[in-house]
Amino acid sequence: MSTADVATELTDLPGWDLTDLYPGRDSSELADALKDVAARATEFNSKFSGKLATLSGDELAGAVQSYETMQETIGRIGSFAFLTYATDMSDTEIGQFFQNMQEKLNDVTTDLLFFTLELNRLEDDALQGLYASSEKLARYQPWIRDVRSFRPHQLDDEIEKLLHEKEVAGRSSWVRLFDETMAGLKFPFDDKMLSSEEILHLLSDKNRDTRKKATESLGAVFAQNVKLFSLITNTLVKDKDIEDRWRSFADPADSRHLANQVEGKVVDALSQAVQDAYPKLSHRYYSLKAKWMGNGDKLDYWDRNAPLPEDDDKLVTWPEAVDTVLNAYRAFSPELADLGKRFFDNEWIDVPVRPGKASGAFAHPTVPGAHPYLMLNYQGKSRDVMTLAHELGHGVHQILAGAQGALMADTPLTLAETASVFGEQLTFRAMLNNEDDPARRRIMLANKVEDMLNTVVRQIAFYEFEKRVHAERKSGELTPDQLGEIWMAVQSESLGPVLNFDDNYKHFWCYIPHFIHSPFYVYAYAFGDCLVNSLYAVYQDAEAGFQEKYFDMLRAGGTLQHKELLAPFGLDASDPEFWGRGLGMISDLIDQLEAADEAAG
Repeated sequence: MSTADVATELTDLPGWDLTDLYPGRDSSELADALKDVAARATEFNSKFSGKLATLSGDELAGAVQSYETMQETIGRIGSFAFLTYATDMSDTEIGQFFQNMQEKLNDVTTDLLFFTLELNRLEDDALQGLYASSEKLARYQPWIRDVRSFRPHQLDDEIEKLLHEKEVAGRSSWVRLFDETMAGLKFPFDDKMLSSEEILHLLSDKNRDTRKKATESLGAVFAQNVKLFSLITNTLVKDKDIEDRWRSFADPADSRHLANQVEGKVVDALSQAVQDAYPKLSHRYYSLKAKWMGNGDKLDYWDRNAPLPEDDDKLVTWPEAVDTVLNAYRAFSPELADLGKRFFDNEWIDVPVRPGKASGAFAHPTVPGAHPYLMLNYQGKSRDVMTLAHELGHGVHQILAGAQGALMADTPLTLAETASVFGEQLTFRAMLNNEDDPARRRIMLANKVEDMLNTVVRQIAFYEFEKRVHAERKSGELTPDQLGEIWMAVQSESLGPVLNFDDNYKHFWCYIPHFIHSPFYVYAYAFGDCLVNSLYAVYQDAEAGFQEKYFDMLRAGGTLQHKELLAPFGLDASDPEFWGRGLGMISDLIDQLEAADEAAG
């Protein structure tokens, strides 16, 4: 199907309606909310600052409840500003609005900063006594537990205040520079100038020449801008190194592990298990794909995500994608499908590719008093259907966890990927079960393996890239060529000797937003995929009751940690064998592809 035909089929895609948050950027409701929460924060500071140690259990519970109410309003304002900005990062007035909202909210939260700092100075024995005396306070114990996990890394109050106030003119400004630069890039292709989403989409085009030209365009534009992206990366890595030293974090990833409520040794075990499995996973699969693509024992990197030669590259219309995902969800649980359906019935999802729009896809939880929003850049590929299933999983998880309230609804990143990857697995299995044609099943299995390799192998390679960059940056600023060398090394190690790279690929690290937005976030994808592989195996063998346990896990939000959440399923991520079982499912799918290949030839 031609590009013009695709564009015709993908017209009238839905956009989100943000008026559930506020009527508009200039609305009186938004201005009044900001003014009100600022006044409440000032009053809260005056009432409680320096006095938390003198409060009774119920009095402290009342203070936490007031703090939570303010966080709900702050989150609603911040979500509206961010989602408005994500819609068009190239609009200078929207960019100005987003920055102004960040600065005003920073002023508000500066008045509230004392609260968590003082909570962390309470003695453990005194706090346990307060829990025992107040059921209202005991309800917030999981949140207080997570706040206090950072106690060893807390600095003096004035330093904390300085770091907090400088955030809007420091790290967040560099992140904004990255986002707006990336959103504004134009990539020449034939007689058109394409956005990053449009040109990246062509890497999975049916036509090999199209894929090659797209990678050449990407590489050329990245090369033109790599000095800026290198400066952003060097600055943010150094900024993190300085703060990590002040906070006494031994390893650059330790703060992420702490925020994710996961032990560093568990992440190390995951990373090592995946790296040890490179030969039997990615190396083995891409050797198969090289043969399928007719390239002998080599696979050009622009063919890595190419459709198989026999794939008809069928366009999946938006209504078809919605039906496919909701039917798969419904087969597992009608309640899950009904929750998912709300996103399509209520304009909670922004679907089309547009100039200036944020790249990729995400689910934004907003606040429990509202509802999540999903953002896609839908272009009709089967992978886009999987992305919808993924983000919808996040969305229903966020709805279910919302009952925990503004302070305890958020789930650590490692567990936040559970519902999303499980939603993908449900959708894939439903589609596979409905397909009788052996050739189509082979294509679907190959696509699923590639998705899993992108989620597990590629993300651990990203994690390894970050670790090496942060380690090398300690010795001084890294040049674009040094960053490119690290990138090429981890890509070669993870994808295998069959992949054929050229110098055009060495700057492809620069478009990965997670390196900028959330350092060391990426391992959460591999964590979630391996976890869901094990969880799905339990589901396949389970008797009645699995669905209810699954819903209980999602409803828990951030109140429980990974050991507690997985225990009802008989799973334990700290078990050295856990990751091997999860990776085994990917290996089994490759086994099936190899067997089919041998039978056919």
